[in-house]
Amino acid sequence: MDPRTAHSLIRFGLGRRGAEPLPADPRAWLAHQLDGPDLALAPPGPTSAGPQTTAGAAEVLRAQDALKQDALKGDTTRGNPNQDYFRAGIAAAYETLLATNAPFRERLVWFWLNHFTISTRGGGQVIAFTGAYLHEAIRPHVTGRFTDMLHAVIHHPAMLAYLNNAGSVGPGSPFGQRTKRGLNENLARECLELHTVTPASGYTQADVTSFARVLTGWSFAIAADRPGFIFRPNTHEPGPKPVMGQTFDAGLAGGEDALTWLATHPATHHHLATKLVRHFVADQPPPGAVAAIEAVLQRTGGDLKAASLALLDLPEAATPLTKLRTPFDYAVAVLRALDLPPDNRPNLNAVLASLGQGLHNATFPIGWPDTAADWAAPEAMLRRVDWAYAVAARTAALDPLTVADNSLGPLLPAATREQIARAGSHREAMTLLLAAPEFQRR
Repeated sequence: MDPRTAHSLIRFGLGRRGAEPLPADPRAWLAHQLDGPDLALAPPGPTSAGPQTTAGAAEVLRAQDALKQDALKGDTTRGNPNQDYFRAGIAAAYETLLATNAPFRERLVWFWLNHFTISTRGGGQVIAFTGAYLHEAIRPHVTGRFTDMLHAVIHHPAMLAYLNNAGSVGPGSPFGQRTKRGLNENLARECLELHTVTPASGYTQADVTSFARVLTGWSFAIAADRPGFIFRPNTHEPGPKPVMGQTFDAGLAGGEDALTWLATHPATHHHLATKLVRHFVADQPPPGAVAAIEAVLQRTGGDLKAASLALLDLPEAATPLTKLRTPFDYAVAVLRALDLPPDNRPNLNAVLASLGQGLHNATFPIGWPDTAADWAAPEAMLRRVDWAYAVAARTAALDPLTVADNSLGPLLPAATREQIARAGSHREAMTLLLAAPEFQRR
């Protein structure tokens, strides 16, 4: 394995899976992964449950409500369908991460999922819709237009539940006047601050409040005949509404116009370019690299495939091992490198929780951080070493030096390789590899 290939597998992928075949042309291999649809969205096969959906989540929530009613009557014998559905979604997501032959596309999926964070801390409805959110709002749009992804996200029940927009009521709406209920600004604020233009664009608190009025009536239903997004005119604030110098009409169309305008705003393109470069290139994004990706987004109207391909050609992205792997990146890379059989794998969800980055469990809507300073504290790194030692106990059938050559190749320094070869035991040798500074980076 040559350095360019090793770097491509690690920087833009999820780490090599065992001894999988190496690409003859790393750049072409990465680019090809963005062609065609995401195979994780394929229809279910004879032994597959298929992707989770809004309709499926709504059915689970209805079952959960029925279970609560039974519990009130004294019947507590049945399980928790919501948690079971959530765990099934996690299991499918992890299987894709560990087995995918398109790791660059998969890394982009999780990048955008983190950009548009939802969290199970938001409660039972968010938990139920999490799998559907990944499959309906994120995966289909990773190689499409940012405008379409933003619309899919803000329309999705998972985001509407997480940021409490389903209960936001226009004070001047018929329902608001009757009940005296009012606005919830969470979704409007995070859409402006985190998802699109950022405070650097100069929006004000008045813009946040007005945008919240634009989004009143945006809700969802779980009824069997109409699960999913629903616009409720009775709770929508009437009249045109100004946001950042633009005026948007009342009604659903006005909100959709606002999202399209925000998605294509120059400040949004700059924000997205900065985040992409920070994730794929350096903690301190080089201004030239940011400008190059921003120019692609501007020229193409927010084409995410074009921006992703442009990342591959940034000169600043050519230096290997400059980014510290987050706990998520690290655990996935370890398990792909070891390529353990399913019955010998650790529970990845439990592993990530112990390393401080539980799946779908970010503390705040900003998502998980993406810089070394946020993950390199001594205690956090010791947790990685402890886990490396624990998982090494499962690798008796693997040769540490072979795993080292397969996963890092020429990026592993001779001195580290020699330490692994001189280790006192097989477990110590594997731990030295998995805990090595080079394995912690991408």
